[in-house]
Amino acid sequence: MNLGIQKVEALDAGHFVRVEWEDGSESRYPCVWLRDNCQCPRCFLHSARARKLFFEDLDVNIVVKEVALADRRKISITWPDEHASEYEAEWLKKRCFSEEARAEMREDLFLPERQYWGSDLQLPKIPFEEIMYNDESAYKWLCTLKKVGIVLLTGAATRQGELVKLGHRIGFLRLTFYGPTWQVQDKADANNVAYTTGKLCFHTDYPVLQHPPGVQFLHCIKQTAAGGESGVVDGFHVSNKLKKQNPQAYQILSSTAVDYTDVGVDYCDFAMKCKQRIIDVDSRGQAVRINYNNATRDTVFDIPAEKVRPFYAALKEFDDLLNSAEHKFTYKLKPGDIVTFDNWRVLHGRQSYQAGSEVTRHLEGAYADWDVVMSRLRLLRKRVQNRD
Repeated sequence: MNLGIQKVEALDAGHFVRVEWEDGSESRYPCVWLRDNCQCPRCFLHSARARKLFFEDLDVNIVVKEVALADRRKISITWPDEHASEYEAEWLKKRCFSEEARAEMREDLFLPERQYWGSDLQLPKIPFEEIMYNDESAYKWLCTLKKVGIVLLTGAATRQGELVKLGHRIGFLRLTFYGPTWQVQDKADANNVAYTTGKLCFHTDYPVLQHPPGVQFLHCIKQTAAGGESGVVDGFHVSNKLKKQNPQAYQILSSTAVDYTDVGVDYCDFAMKCKQRIIDVDSRGQAVRINYNNATRDTVFDIPAEKVRPFYAALKEFDDLLNSAEHKFTYKLKPGDIVTFDNWRVLHGRQSYQAGSEVTRHLEGAYADWDVVMSRLRLLRKRVQNRD
C-alpha cells in the first residue's frame, strides 16, 4: 500500500479530518479517535504496541486546532493544548472508516470466510510432518481449518505425545478437567460416555464450560477392525438450513439458555454447571458457536414449563437435520491420523464397536483455543509472506 495523500482538511467545526488520496478517494477520521490513537512516545508504547494515554484524560468533544500535510506520506495535527500528533499515510489508509475498508480489515484480521459442506465434503488432508516443519504447510492447515472447519493430518507416529508436539507448534494446548490430553478408549466405570464402546451422537465438546474449547484434536493410535467409524456435520450449514426452514425454531434455540452439567474425577475432581444457548449468534443473527451435547444436557431446565415442549420440538428439528444423510460425512480414522476440527462449528460422533478383552480402539484427544490458533496463523502468514 503506497498511496500518497493529495490533500487534508478539518471538517464539521474541527470534529473530523478529511484526507483526499492521490487516487481521488477520500477518508474521514473522527478527531476523538485520532487523539485517542496518537502515536507519539508520550501517548503510545511502541515496544508493546499499547496505548499509554489514559481515557480519563481524553476529551471526547475534542477538535483540531491545526491540521497540515507534512508530506504526501504523513499528516500532522496540533491539538488545542498544543500537543502535536503525526499519522503515517499507510497507517491511516488501513484504518479508514468506510464500509469497504472495514470489511477488508475484518477479512485480514479474522478470516471470516466459510466454506459450507454436507455429505459431499472433500476432507482436506495434509501430512503431519509437513505442518510440523514447513511454515507454508502449517499456514495452509490453519487457514483451511478456519475456512472449512476440519482438516485431517496423516502419518503421525502411533504413540501418545504427538498432540503435545502439535500443541507446541501452535503455541500451547488447553488444559481442562480431563487433563492436557486425554485417552479415548473403553474404560471400566467410565466418567464420560466417550470412554465406552457405545455410539456417540453428534455433539460439540464441553458446552458445560463458559468458554468451550475452540479447536479439538483426535489422534488415532489404535483402531478397531469393525465399527468405530467417525461422523462429522457442519453445524453452521445446518443452522442456516434451520433458519430458512423454521425461523421460530431457530429463534428458540438461539435464545433459550440450556443447563449443562459434568461432575466427576479425572485430572482432578470437578462439579461443572453452565447455561448455554444451543446456537450462539452474533449481532446480525449469524451462528458463531454451536453448544450441543445431549449426554451432558442437565435434568435441570430453568425455563417456564409452558416453553419446554416448544423447545424440545425445535431441538428435535435441529437434531433431525444434523442426522440427515445429506448433511453428515462418515469416515474411519486410521492409526497415525489426527483429525483437527472447529469445536464451535463441527459436531462429531462415532459408531459403536465391540468391546474386547484388550483395548481395541485408542484415540488421544486434546483441545486448543481459537485465540491461540489465530495468533499462530497470523504469525505464520507474516513469515510466509515475507519470504515471497
